[in-house]
Amino acid sequence: MQKCCNTFQKCIFVNVDNVTSKQICVMRKELRAIGAQMVMGKNTLMKAAIQQLIDSDEEKNIQRPHLKLIQNQLKLNTGMIFSNSDLSNIKGVLDSQVREAPARIGILAPADVTVPAGPTGMDPKQTSFFQALNIQTKIVKGQVEIVNDVKVITEGEKITPGQSALLDKLKIRPFEYKMHIKNVLDNGKIYPAAVLSITNDSVLAAFVRSAENLTAVSLAAGYSTSVSVHHSILNAFKNLACASFASGFSFKEADALKSRAGSSVAAPASNAPVAAAATKAPEPVKEEEIDVDMGDLFGY
Repeated sequence: MQKCCNTFQKCIFVNVDNVTSKQICVMRKELRAIGAQMVMGKNTLMKAAIQQLIDSDEEKNIQRPHLKLIQNQLKLNTGMIFSNSDLSNIKGVLDSQVREAPARIGILAPADVTVPAGPTGMDPKQTSFFQALNIQTKIVKGQVEIVNDVKVITEGEKITPGQSALLDKLKIRPFEYKMHIKNVLDNGKIYPAAVLSITNDSVLAAFVRSAENLTAVSLAAGYSTSVSVHHSILNAFKNLACASFASGFSFKEADALKSRAGSSVAAPASNAPVAAAATKAPEPVKEEEIDVDMGDLFGY
């Protein structure tokens, strides 16, 4: 433990719950090939080993704050992987060792489990398992068939005997166990595990979003920068073209733009009067009022 703290500048803290010894042996071999070393042990002993280094540094007036950070991370079933190279390579090794696992009674579910709709291959005598879990079924061609997708297990809840028996009969191994990264120590700073998922594409996407924001701010503020000057030139040309069309004062670039715009709208414009005439509704005929003489009908 002390040798690794003195040799390496980077460390990954992993959760080793439910990881088999065979998985650990395979990962140790692969990690040694890339210059990394895995250290596991009792937390009290590892903390004591680190405390010896801290006490020795205080006597020599040496400051190594990362030792205290490592000591604070040693909680529960935690292992450490030390390295001086790229930590993403270590993450690839950890992700390669995944083991399927059944739903054991009494353990906390690491994820939701949903049983899909469809035939189960079980005979009608096994419907009691489904009834106990309130799963709607029907009998089709002599076997039990689940009507709708149903969530059997919720993440974080303890698995009951009925849930475990049902998934075992359906031959569903819903969980997978591997070393999950908790935190990362790099050059004296603690980072979350998400930093190891950052790729070149994600960095480029973030840079593009920031450049777009910078361009928008520059244009709104009227302060020209290298990212906004070409937009300013383009907007100025649009204004000049509009003034040219409105005033009749032309220049070469505006004439070219005007000719292209005219050719693009010429075809539909030629058919516009015909279409307008065809679609124009006939106007109603207004009846004129006629003054009719009643011919002295009442003798007046």
